[in-house]
Amino acid sequence: MAREEGCSALVLGHHREDVLETFFMNLFHGGRLAAMPPKLLNDEGDVLVLRPLAFAAEADLGKFASALDFPIIPCDLCGSQDGLQRNAMKAMLDDIERRMPGRKDTMIRALANARPSHLLDRSLFDFTAIAPGGPNLQEMP
Repeated sequence: MAREEGCSALVLGHHREDVLETFFMNLFHGGRLAAMPPKLLNDEGDVLVLRPLAFAAEADLGKFASALDFPIIPCDLCGSQDGLQRNAMKAMLDDIERRMPGRKDTMIRALANARPSHLLDRSLFDFTAIAPGGPNLQEMP
């Protein structure tokens, strides 16, 4: 639709919890480490997808909206319907946060602090080049 309207960018209201839920859905169901970046170029390369609220907590946004008397319009397009996997991820994250306060903040920081040399993706890191006495490749991109 953005393309049809001649727009070069699409700005979405995804917040911190949306990013974390998506990460865990990709991890548990897709077998990949991926989330929702704050800025992304679509696959066709003609529309920017922007998420300016990606680091904002959902509860904080709710308080802000309430304080300014903004309406909260539920979205039924992004998996908020009952019984979907996103709800299970939301419940899991809420449980973790309840038992270990501050973990959501830690997780969102971790998504911005990836270490390819500590993962298993050979396309991101040249593990074969590591040898004793060689250059320190531990933080090589």
